[in-house]
Amino acid sequence: MRAIVTVIAKDRVGIIAEVCTMLVAHQVNILDLNQTILQEFFTMTMLVDTTLSTTPFAELVQTLADSGKRAGLEIRMQREDIFNAMHRI
Repeated sequence: MRAIVTVIAKDRVGIIAEVCTMLVAHQVNILDLNQTILQEFFTMTMLVDTTLSTTPFAELVQTLADSGKRAGLEIRMQREDIFNAMHRI
């Protein structure tokens, strides 16, 4: 399944590496990534593929949120179809 991961944090060195490490630990493949710095804030949106992950999706969402919180990051993940439905005009 494809999903959208968003990350927001105060900018610092290593954010992309930390998030990628979290994802690879659960066999999540990054398909596309867009990141930018808005003044002092880091923002990133990723399109990922969870097909190879053995972690149930709901658990993966919670694990990323919890790990992100400990690292000072706000990480959210949602299924691509839900994301698309929410942002359709």
